[in-house]
Amino acid sequence: MACRPARVIRPRYIIINMKLSDEEWRKRLTENQYQIMRRKGTEAPFSGNLLHQNDKGVFVCSACGTPLFSSDTKFDSRTGWPSFYDVVSSDNVELKVDKSHGMYRTEVVCKKCEGHLGHVFDDAVNQPTGKRYCINSACLSFKPSKKD
Repeated sequence: MACRPARVIRPRYIIINMKLSDEEWRKRLTENQYQIMRRKGTEAPFSGNLLHQNDKGVFVCSACGTPLFSSDTKFDSRTGWPSFYDVVSSDNVELKVDKSHGMYRTEVVCKKCEGHLGHVFDDAVNQPTGKRYCINSACLSFKPSKKD
């Protein structure tokens, strides 16, 4: 009887850094996404299409598809941007010091494509982690959970 090779268990999500030229990013993203994700802009409060998305599922990076936030951690912060109290995996995001605009904040970046997503604040006292990941809708795509 022939031996079968051992089953290889691979991580569910493999993050491989995605390096594209500025021209390639311009082709891949909408103008709004490009300004936010590559130029660290922001969308106007209460304007994002995912602000009121309350279905079950996962919010992924709109540039590369990396899973970022679960709908289970989304909450209404009344700030005008989708807010989450935790990430799907700390391996999928990077936190960076942001001293722009005369403020001291923590920027949230997709680890795979290095796209700017928004900022995280320690002001969600009524949430389990106390964190408020304040994320631009343009940086996210929503993948609904499969219905049984």
